[in-house]
Amino acid sequence: MEMLIKQMSFPKGMAPYLENENPEQAFKRNAMILYPFIQNMSISHGKAAEILGVHKFDLIDFYDSIGLPYLNQSVEDLEEEMADIREVYREKMA
Repeated sequence: MEMLIKQMSFPKGMAPYLENENPEQAFKRNAMILYPFIQNMSISHGKAAEILGVHKFDLIDFYDSIGLPYLNQSVEDLEEEMADIREVYREKMA
């Protein structure tokens, strides 16, 4: 994966946490930097995974492990959507 060095500003108290990162810590930091862009739909999980150089499902598993769901719909909303899809399908097949 090609890397870019970009100067960023952080609160001074974060300095000890940004030094001597191992690859796992760097991955977690970068995944967390990308998450708001996934959440606001600027990028997809797939695009974020591509940027990070990992498989999409590995990134989804990481987010899930820290409590960030892949699907942000309630079960009720998902069931309602599925019912709508079934109805449209029935109408088209009739």
